Amino acid sequence: MRKIPALAAALLAATLTVPATAEDWAARASERDIVLKDFRFGSGETLPELKLRVTTLGTPRRDASGEITNAVMVLHGTGGTGKQFFRPQFADELYGPGQPLDITRYYVILPDNIGHGGSSKPSDGLRMGFPRYDYDDMVAAQHRLLTEGLGVKRLELILGTSMGCMHAFVWGTTRPGFARRLAPFACNAVEIAGRNRAWRRMSIEAIKADPAWNGGNYASPPEQGLRTARYLTLIAGANPVALQAQHPTAAQADAYLGSAYAAAAAGGADANDQIYQLDSSRSYNPAPLLAKITVPTLWINSADDFINPPELGLAQKHARQMPRARFILIPASAETKGHGTHTWAKFWKRDLAKLLAKPPVRD
Repeated sequence: MRKIPALAAALLAATLTVPATAEDWAARASERDIVLKDFRFGSGETLPELKLRVTTLGTPRRDASGEITNAVMVLHGTGGTGKQFFRPQFADELYGPGQPLDITRYYVILPDNIGHGGSSKPSDGLRMGFPRYDYDDMVAAQHRLLTEGLGVKRLELILGTSMGCMHAFVWGTTRPGFARRLAPFACNAVEIAGRNRAWRRMSIEAIKADPAWNGGNYASPPEQGLRTARYLTLIAGANPVALQAQHPTAAQADAYLGSAYAAAAAGGADANDQIYQLDSSRSYNPAPLLAKITVPTLWINSADDFINPPELGLAQKHARQMPRARFILIPASAETKGHGTHTWAKFWKRDLAKLLAKPPVRD
């Protein structure tokens, strides 16, 4: 079983039932590091070398001019990695023969974003001296990964979940047309505020308030602060309908919490990494630029998403600003997975297939 970072593990634990890792997909994948030289962050900070870990499935196909024509990129959420997309509820529904992201047809690119997985992050040694990256920096690094590292100048699709959903909107508004289609799942396209901002700030402040954190220079993990952050993430990722249906007594709820917390804690995420991950959304706000997105776009949220409350009506409003966007709200049920519905492809893979069948905007 591959180890999952604690923040991602907490969100997965909140979905209640998660199958084991699909090792057969990992065996078909290729993995390598791309080193970006002299990377400049929006803050003005620089790193002489920024490492990005990337995993790929399938084989690139080229046209007569040598350009890759079948690349798709799938972007993970906060605390995740590209390898999370090997899990059966995603991979087994999408990568096989005749499925929407059939790897005999598509070249599937699964990066670990800045601050995550095998890519450069605070815990590599700089701790809180690591450049204070944001989503614009992460997307800029993805662009260089594609163009300089993999030779990809055009994507057939960007599919992004949670943080990756927001990255898809950054791509669409800052580099319109680079991706011929967008599939942002489980986010809104407006500045992070309200409850979404609150649980992030509460998690960050809980870690920093732990005396063991010591300004980021801790000798051992600040477990008290991390415990609070993990509990907040469990609540943020949970489906309340399923929690009530599957754990209807106090004893059952307590037992669930114990097992879910243990799964989250087993991820062992570094405290400084988690602070940076949660804080990186601070400058996100593509809403004023959404009209720039003219490619076919499939935007899906779920009605049981605590992080992106559907009652705000934000997605329905902003989808109308994009001429070829379709918004779907998946109804809550005992079967949906809260915020984590985004990685259970059975809920949306037919709609993804329809998106991929749509002709892109011509150059």
